[in-house]
Amino acid sequence: MVAGEPVRVMVWNEYFHERCRPDVQQVYPDGIHAVVLDGLRRKLGSQVEVSAAWLDQPEHGLSVERLERTDVLVWWGHALHEEVKDEVVERVVRRVWHGMGLVALHSAHASKPFRRLMGTSCMLRWREAGERERVWVVAPGHPIVRGLGVEYFELPASEMYGEYFDIPVPDELVTISWFQGGELFRSGCVFYRGRGRIFYFSPGHETYPIYYDAHVQQILANAVLWAATPPGPYTSEARRCEPLEPLEPRG
Repeated sequence: MVAGEPVRVMVWNEYFHERCRPDVQQVYPDGIHAVVLDGLRRKLGSQVEVSAAWLDQPEHGLSVERLERTDVLVWWGHALHEEVKDEVVERVVRRVWHGMGLVALHSAHASKPFRRLMGTSCMLRWREAGERERVWVVAPGHPIVRGLGVEYFELPASEMYGEYFDIPVPDELVTISWFQGGELFRSGCVFYRGRGRIFYFSPGHETYPIYYDAHVQQILANAVLWAATPPGPYTSEARRCEPLEPLEPRG
């Protein structure tokens, strides 16, 4: 990211169910990525430069050159996690280490890049019953919830994600969710890996219109700006270095 220039955002989507399931097509006729992109454009305008990529493009749309031009990668995955090539996963992970932001949406908890960056199974309990979800803000001063203006908001129909969520302890917890069936879930989690900033946000589902919700769109817009790490040096390679001060000889 170059200071003063738009944040370059890529929204990655499997783009599978939207093309083969009528119930998903009815909610997201042009793909989930299209709704997320539209929300970012409307919320952020000229602050972002947005594009999309999906699974069946060459290199899944995630070539070395394209990733190098990406400041923040937004990832939606659901049914075809294992179809993502390992070489592309390693490419994404290295870019995060070197400063590319990652916003992982809903079932992207099980995506290869997210699991690789977390180092755990990232598994959870779930139930698809169209129940109410109440999303509580537990870090009201965090940039990701700036301008939200509420202590909580509700989604009338959602997929339940429940604890235990097998992730490392988040570096910051921004939101937690309560579900009508009684479960709680750490729904908005921040992690730092190398120079990269990661935000996992669980609300979302392919058959519920959650990505049209104004509160969700505000959080995603904020998350993109937050995840766009300013440029700076980062090295993950071990190297021998000389002392900064003279060393007294011993013996």
